[in-house]
Amino acid sequence: MESFWIDPVNPDIARTRQAAALIKAGGVTVFPTDTVYGLAAAAENTAAVEAMFSLKRRPVDVKVAVLVADLAQAERYVLLGADGRLLAEAFWPGPLTIIAERHAAGSLAAGDDVSLGVRCPDDAVCRTIAAEVGPIAATSANLHGHPTPATVVEVARLFPAVVAVIDDGPRPGAASTVVSIVDGLPEMLREGPISMADIDAALGRGS
Repeated sequence: MESFWIDPVNPDIARTRQAAALIKAGGVTVFPTDTVYGLAAAAENTAAVEAMFSLKRRPVDVKVAVLVADLAQAERYVLLGADGRLLAEAFWPGPLTIIAERHAAGSLAAGDDVSLGVRCPDDAVCRTIAAEVGPIAATSANLHGHPTPATVVEVARLFPAVVAVIDDGPRPGAASTVVSIVDGLPEMLREGPISMADIDAALGRGS
């Protein structure tokens, strides 16, 4: 297992590229986001995503979202439409996962046949690696059904089989808010740091 310290404010380019190369080669890593530590794999690599599920002991029917570098990268894989773009512009980078209809030609090993969750995290390391590798399939770094540890040391003990651990400090935050726009009107699937009132306000639907 390799270990990296990457400054979240001023990421070291050489170390970031080294981490990106490991993910691009099919490795599963422990990966910092702006909310919690996650397990990460290249979303275009089905075998890597399956390995990530196996490490987490996550049922294969529990779908996983992807982290993207920016709005433009997200729109290569999902149909955000006007509402999705408004939400992305209001809350990205940040703790909002948007589930939207996927492009028919998409080939990512994430989401389901119809939809895909996308998020642009408020973490320069994540965004830099996603820009280098493509969308990152990510799930919280815990065994399925158990709490997510706040520190990378605790996470690394849980997952000794990962190829690398990327450390940029404690992550005590809550998981992201999840909103679906697949059927038109936004539907809150998991409320996190961003509330439904925040969503409505961003869409001009406040009272």
